[in-house]
Formats: sequence, C-alpha cells, structure tokens
Amino acid sequence: MAIATKQTAPTDEFRDHISTVDADGKRVWVYPKQPKGTFYNYRKFVSYGLLALLFAGPLIKVNGLPLLMLNVVERKFVIFGVLFWPQDFFILVLAFLAIMVFIIVFTVVYGRLFCGWVCPQTVFLEMVFRRIEYMIEGDYTKQKALNKMPWNKEKILKKGGKNLIFLLISFLIANTFLAYIIGIDSLKEIAVDNPLNHLGGLGAIVAFTGVFYWVFAYFREQVCTIACPYGRLQGVMLDKKTVAVAYDYSRGEPRGKIRKGEERTKGDCIDCKQCVHVCPTGIDIRNGSQQLECINCTACMDACNDIMRMINKPEGLIRYESEEGIAEGKKWKLMTPRVMGYTAVLAVLLTALTTLLLTRDEAEATILRTPGQLYQTTAQGNIRNLYNISLINKTNHQMPLTLKLLEKQGNITVVGNELKLPAQGIVEGVFFMEIPKSQLSGMNSKVEIGVYSGDELITTQKTKFLGPAN
Repeated sequence: MAIATKQTAPTDEFRDHISTVDADGKRVWVYPKQPKGTFYNYRKFVSYGLLALLFAGPLIKVNGLPLLMLNVVERKFVIFGVLFWPQDFFILVLAFLAIMVFIIVFTVVYGRLFCGWVCPQTVFLEMVFRRIEYMIEGDYTKQKALNKMPWNKEKILKKGGKNLIFLLISFLIANTFLAYIIGIDSLKEIAVDNPLNHLGGLGAIVAFTGVFYWVFAYFREQVCTIACPYGRLQGVMLDKKTVAVAYDYSRGEPRGKIRKGEERTKGDCIDCKQCVHVCPTGIDIRNGSQQLECINCTACMDACNDIMRMINKPEGLIRYESEEGIAEGKKWKLMTPRVMGYTAVLAVLLTALTTLLLTRDEAEATILRTPGQLYQTTAQGNIRNLYNISLINKTNHQMPLTLKLLEKQGNITVVGNELKLPAQGIVEGVFFMEIPKSQLSGMNSKVEIGVYSGDELITTQKTKFLGPAN
C-alpha cells in the first residue's frame, strides 16, 4: 500500500518491479547489514528452539513410532505417533485443509509473521547461514569489498571455508529431512551398511544436499519473492485491518537529514536508510506496508528504534501496525467479521478432524467373497461361503485376531494358520463363513463380521452372503 507524503503524490512505482532485479533483468545481490536489537534477540530464541525441535524430531518416538514421518514411498505417514495409511487419506486431507485455513486466519490478522519468525527458509538463512557468513566475511560493507577484490589468499580462504561449512550444514539438513521421510532407523541402516545396498537412499542424500546448498548459498531471498506461493497469496489475504511491519508515514514524513543548529520542521524520519540496509530482501519499508518482498522479520524495526533513541525521538516509527491504524488512528481489533468467518470454518474442520481421530479404528479390514466361488451346502443343511480378508494394522504392536459373526448365528473358520496382524503391517487370509439356511433372507443376505483381538472388538466389516433363493 503506497504512502502519501506532504511533498509527493502517492505512487505505486515500486510495485512494478522486484527489488532484487534491475532494469536489465539481472539479479541484484542483497548484502543486508547484520541486524541487532530486541526483536532480533527474540527471533534468535524462537529460531534456535525450532532448530532444536527440528533436529531432535526424528529421534523422538511416541508409542514406539516416530513423532513425525511422511513416508511417501511406502505410503505410510506418522503424525504425533499416530500411524496413517492410504485408507486414512481423507483424514490427512482434512488436516491439511485445517492447516491451510489456520494459515489464512493467522495471515489475515498478523500478516506474514510466520515468514519472518517461523518459516524454515528464514530460520536457516538468517539464523544459520548468514550468521556464519557474518563471522567469516564480516558485515555487509566487508562482504561487498571481498566480492570485488581479485582472487587472492584471503578471498580463497574465506570463500572456500564458508562454502565448505555451508556444504556440511546442507548435508546435515539433508539427512534430517530424509529421516522425516524414511525414519531414523532406516537412515542409520543406510549410514552403516554397504553403500551399494542403498544407492537410492544415498542418491537422495546427495540430491537433497545439493538443493539445500544451492538454496541457502545462492538462491536465498529469491525463495520468498519468486518461488514461495504463500508470498504471492498474501495480496488477497491482507487488508487495511491486518497487522504488519509498517512505516508510520503520518509521523515520519516529510523526511529529511538532521542539520546542526537547524530547527526541525520535518518528520521524524531522518532518511538514514538504516531500515533499507538491514532488510534481508532488499526493500525500502517506507514505500508502504504489505510489499510483496516483505517477510515481517522486524529487522527494520530494530534498526529504526536504534536511530530514534540516538536522536531522542519516540520509538515505533516502524512498528507492528495496521494500515487503518496509521492512516486513521483506529485501534487495532482482533475479531473482525472476516476473521470470525474464517475462525468458524476452522472450528468446523477441527471438530470434524477430532471426531474422525477419536473414532478411528486401530485396524482396517477389507472382506470380499472369493471371486468365481458359489455357495456350498453342508451335510447339516447349512450354507457356506468362501471369503478373502485383508487387514491393516494402524498401531505399533502385534495383534492376534479372531473373526466372529455378529447379529446372525453361524461360525467362521480360517483356512490355514490363524490370523496374526504384525505391527504396522498387513496380513491377508482366507476363511469360510457357515450360516444356517433359516438365518438367510434371500440370495444376497447382509452380514456383519467383527474382528477381535482377545476380547476387544477392533473393527467391523459388512459384506454379502450368497445363498439359495427362498
């Protein structure tokens, strides 16, 4: 949203191009000044907590299962220690929709706060890779000078050392990422076993390492401004009531330098450009709030507050505020009609998701009559059908199973060995169902079968029983 000053008319010219691309279409490399300040310290605490959780996640197990595992290859998913199979896909879709609606609600209220504080791209880039870069190459002015100097011993050591560390960290991230896909146990097996037995896994590690290195060493903020769909969607999710990092132009304009002995008649902004120097995406926050490239990282807030303290002006020239609050001085409200509408949708989705999770069976059975087989009549005059059964275990413990006929009289006889359902596994079998003719209601009678583990009813399955016509 463009700002109106006392000197110039509003303009949206800055929206016609991305700040990291010049007029010739070439990339403008961003050299952000190393941030410091209260908000930056808060971000460090949040980021290091998230990093600790991320790297510890594969090692944490709940009920013998990983805290989180998204094994797309085997179509097996574990979320907070709960195992999901493809048969539970509708639950995962519902959970995904709930997450999306939550993101929409959060964005409508707080803008891109997620991007600046929680997003893995920002956390790794700003709190890991750039901090290493600052330690090795120095702050932004020294980085510029290093890049311009010819290749000499100093440049080779600094650039080579930095990129080697970047590569090692990318390798660590790749292994962690793969652990969330195949599980930490499978990853350990790849690490200690003969590499020739795990070419696919090793290839994945190499590929992931290369991608992460490229993203954090080269692509960087372009992920946020070009590749990330969330950044593109913010334009339709934000409005004048959304709280975001914003420049208070009503207080700051017209901007101008401070001159000794001169009576100050201009706004509080002294045009020091510290907010621009510190921005990790290369924008000028004073152009207006809700810019495409702005990730609400608060680096400009810390930089501006530092300057305001130096010139004895109140802090908050750049702060968390809504456009409506800056333009009209209105107090920010959390529950607007739009937010309440999204919240109601989210509540419905969460209620449905909770109900499905609480009523979810520990095992799922598929029972079908054996194709091509007619019914048989026993010597006692009972009718017998042959069935195929397939069972999936959604828990991490083995279950010996028995089948019982519900509602109708009759018996079930498993062909061969008894049914033992392995942990996280699948078992298939064949059984005969025998029912007295008097219990049948025609050629196709509906029957219900209970699957028991001991005395506990695990799940039920309905099927049809073929018999003679009355």
